[in-house]
Amino acid sequence: MKITVLIVPPFSTLCNAAFALRREVFVWEQKVPEADEHDADDMTATHFVAVVEGEVVGTLRLIDKPEHIKIGRVAVRAAFRGHGIAKQMMLAAMEQAKTKGRDRFYLTAQSDKLGMYEKLGFAAFGPEFQDGGMPHRAMRSYDRETAQLTG
Repeated sequence: MKITVLIVPPFSTLCNAAFALRREVFVWEQKVPEADEHDADDMTATHFVAVVEGEVVGTLRLIDKPEHIKIGRVAVRAAFRGHGIAKQMMLAAMEQAKTKGRDRFYLTAQSDKLGMYEKLGFAAFGPEFQDGGMPHRAMRSYDRETAQLTG
């Protein structure tokens, strides 16, 4: 399977397909309230999509914060999970940020997905919390020793 990861402008055709995928995964599949799915960060975020045979099958976004890059809204269509698409998007997104001198990454992960992010160099820290009705943990790719001690 050939996976192409692209950066897409907000509200472009491909980005709108990514928003539809997010709705499919988060709202329909995971029952996140639709009002929580989109936020003001969608206007300023850098959006990535994974495309297979012309179909958007994965998406994530980067939000540029002063202290780090926040990675969020990582979603892969159910039929395409288990093929490394999320990992490939994450690596492409982090590499793109690093070309701009940014190498500190933060995210909040669903608790059952921590392992994938740990393999990418993230460490959980702080207590588990609810987001969208699901347990999450904060994770970061920097200050790993501190994160492991406080997580």
